[in-house]
Amino acid sequence: MKLGREAAGKGFIFLTSGSAFLIIAVIIFICITILHGGWSTLSWEFIFSAPENGMTEGGIFPAIIGTFMLVFIMSLVGVPVGTVTAIFLSEYVKRSSFIAKTIRFAVNTLAGIPSIVFGLFGLGFFIQFVGRNMDRAFSPPGELVWSQPSLLWAGLTMALLTLPIVIVVVEEAIASVPRELREASLALGATKWETITRIVLPNSITGILTGGILAVSRGAGEVAPILFTGAAYFLPYIPHRLSDQFMQLGYHVYVMATQSTNVEQTMGIQYATTLVLLLLTFLLNLSAILLRYQLRKRMRV
Repeated sequence: MKLGREAAGKGFIFLTSGSAFLIIAVIIFICITILHGGWSTLSWEFIFSAPENGMTEGGIFPAIIGTFMLVFIMSLVGVPVGTVTAIFLSEYVKRSSFIAKTIRFAVNTLAGIPSIVFGLFGLGFFIQFVGRNMDRAFSPPGELVWSQPSLLWAGLTMALLTLPIVIVVVEEAIASVPRELREASLALGATKWETITRIVLPNSITGILTGGILAVSRGAGEVAPILFTGAAYFLPYIPHRLSDQFMQLGYHVYVMATQSTNVEQTMGIQYATTLVLLLLTFLLNLSAILLRYQLRKRMRV
C-alpha cells in the first residue's frame, strides 16, 4: 500500500514537472522561430523608418510609436480606474454585500467577454455615441473630428479590456495588507481616507504595479479591439493628436500575414515586426518590474 502511494506521488511529480518543462520548451521554440525568421531583417533602419511600397519595404517606426501611445493611454485610464474600484471593494463594502457581489460578477463577466466584442462596443459607444455628440458640441459645422476611429477611442477600449485584470490583482494586493495596520492607524486618530492613502496604498503599491504589468502584457499585442476603433491599415506617419488614427504592431503583423500583396516576400518583415513587439512588451514589463523592485527596496529600509 505504501509503495503504491509512493509510486503515485512520483508519477504525479513526473506529470507536473513534465507539463512545466513542456510549456518552457514551447516558449523557447516560439522565441527561437521568431528570432530566426526576423533577425536578418531587423536593423536600426527597419526600426526607425516608415513602411514603403505597399509595406513590402521600409520599417515599422509609426507602428512602434502607435503601440507605445496606445499602451500609455490604456494604462493611464485603466490602472487608476481599476485601482479605485479595488479600493472600494476592499475598504468600503463588505465582501458578502449585494453591491460587492454585483461588482465582482460584472468584473468576472468582463473578463470572459471576447476581445472582438470590446471592439464592437468601442465602435458603438465611444465613436458613434460619445464622438458624435462631441462633434456636435465642439467641432466646426460639417467637420467630423471625434466620431471617427482614433487613438483616444482605441485606448479607452483597451482600458476596458484590461480593467478586470487590474481590479482582481490590486484587490488581492490590498487584501494582503495586515488588518492590524489599519486598526492601529484608526486607533491613532487617522480617518478612513488617511488610512487608505498612507497605510494601505503604500503597502500595496507593488501589487498595483503588478496589475499594470499584466495589463500591458495583455493589451500590447491585442488586435481585435482596435480593428474598429483606431488602427489604420497603412499610415506612414506618427499620430500627432488623440483624434488621429495610428498603426499598431500586432495589427501590422495581421495585415502583413493576411492582406499583403506578397506574403512570402514580406515574411521577414512579419517575423521582425513580431520580434520587435515581443521586445517592446518585454522592455515595458522590465521597466515596471524594476520600478516595483526599487519601491520594495525602499519600503524595507
